[in-house]
Amino acid sequence: MSHTAFGLPVGRGLFYLTVTGAAWGTAGAVASLVYQCGDMGPFALSFWRCAAGLVLLLAARPARPTGPRRRGGAAHAVVTGIGLAVFQSTYFVAVDATGLAVATVVTLGAGPVLIALGARFLLGEPLGVAGGLAVTGALAGLAVLTLGGSEATVRTPGVLWALAAAAGYSAMTLLTRHRGRAGGTGTTIGAFAVTTVCLLPFALAEGLFPHTAHPLRLLLLLGYLAAVPTALAYALYFAGAAVVRSATVSVIMLLEPVTAAVLAVTLLGERLTAATVTGTLLMLTAVAALALGEARQAPVAV
Repeated sequence: MSHTAFGLPVGRGLFYLTVTGAAWGTAGAVASLVYQCGDMGPFALSFWRCAAGLVLLLAARPARPTGPRRRGGAAHAVVTGIGLAVFQSTYFVAVDATGLAVATVVTLGAGPVLIALGARFLLGEPLGVAGGLAVTGALAGLAVLTLGGSEATVRTPGVLWALAAAAGYSAMTLLTRHRGRAGGTGTTIGAFAVTTVCLLPFALAEGLFPHTAHPLRLLLLLGYLAAVPTALAYALYFAGAAVVRSATVSVIMLLEPVTAAVLAVTLLGERLTAATVTGTLLMLTAVAALALGEARQAPVAV
């Protein structure tokens, strides 16, 4: 399998994205446990998650950066960091305004559509009939998984916030893909620094330091959020998204709600429903189809 200018094989990029989607899927359950420990709000949680993740990324940074560099890295980090901040903050607002189910469907459902359109018209990446069918199947699975059997209420302000979150996520993905095709190295640390700064004022307004009767449990949960679904997952995400087609990235990331649903059934005691099974199977089939198609299209190195 060929190596792109970014220096990562496409097959490894697909694996990185799969791990990312699974890791992101654990964040919701852990965040719920954090809320049970005290009065920490979503903006404060996002800030501490990103700030601690940034510290871990800095600690794990190699002494000498590897890979090609080019101009524009700082600007790319700033724009990517803003996109990440918009994605994280507006999604939490959407959840509060219209509920978790609708916010998840709109954000993760609009994301692949916006990314596919952006990749087609801005990056020249064709989706094709098979890719279009896979994206459609993934979106159908997401809707069934999230809304099946629920009593969700759609509220217009929440939908608009969710669309803003989808736009931030799409911009972040497309910028990362564009940067990878041009041969630049990742800017994970810079993006996280920008995101942390952007989230700080909102966290201060909400209350930066929570009151809790279980400080040790809270620190352990925050440590996990910072290490696994943040520092590790985003480092893998930015690396994988730089070498894999943008539409494929967006569908593979739908592993996040699949993982969350599995955890809800196995760890949180939620009931396994026909909608959960059907939606999960539809989404996993779409992810597998696009991943196999991406691997087959990669030219063989000579």
